[in-house]
Amino acid sequence: MIELSTPINDEAISSLKTGDMVYLSGTIYTARDAAHKKLAEMIKAGEKLPFDFAGQVVFYAGPAPAKPGRPIGSVGPTTAGRMDFYSPLLISQGLKLMIGKGLRSKEVVEAIIKYRGIYFAAIGGVAALMAKCVKSSKIIAFPELGTEAVTELSVEKLPLLVAIDSGGRNLYETGRREYCVDR
Repeated sequence: MIELSTPINDEAISSLKTGDMVYLSGTIYTARDAAHKKLAEMIKAGEKLPFDFAGQVVFYAGPAPAKPGRPIGSVGPTTAGRMDFYSPLLISQGLKLMIGKGLRSKEVVEAIIKYRGIYFAAIGGVAALMAKCVKSSKIIAFPELGTEAVTELSVEKLPLLVAIDSGGRNLYETGRREYCVDR
């Protein structure tokens, strides 16, 4: 298991390969399709974004409200393809690290290669378990979107799989067994 902390630098990004298992700690940001649309509009309007993309991670998730004594409710990945219309623009503006589930479009994979990014897959169906990795949670943008607001999370050892690496090797396209076993 590779342990990474945010912000993640280009050297660490280049060292990750499809199939690598990662424990991620540090600050990450949630954003789903409605937030992506607003972020893209802000970029096109030349407005300041709610957080700097450099070295940061966007988790395609909409956290459930917190239960008593917890910083957050369940938080699991949503289908990444829902963000694909906006992702190439955000990637071109410095976003390099994304967490979701499922396939990405050709345009997103091309942007990942061009700008040297990573797409991490998170396991769907384990949102309650993933929430245990969250140590704190704070809405930082678009509160009117409810669970789709941009939320800053502090996570500890969030388990992830490199699904598309900075060279464009894509777990979803190859389906090769070698990505599923220790090397």
